Amino acid sequence: MRQVITISLPKELKRALDEISAEEHVSRSDVVRASLRDYIFLRKFRTLRRRMGAQARRRGLYSDEDVFARVS
Repeated sequence: MRQVITISLPKELKRALDEISAEEHVSRSDVVRASLRDYIFLRKFRTLRRRMGAQARRRGLYSDEDVFARVS
């Protein structure tokens, strides 16, 4: 079930939203939904990465390259 929310945006951000909406032929709501989905995904990813960081360092994994080398 969808719910309607109201947000306020600075003029520059609304202008950018309108430009993206027009260029991609999608509604502003579609752009905002996709952006919010991406934000929530990245937030969860960063939280998980932060929590796993100490555990990874104990195993000698300090960078993405270390992880890729271990799993390859």
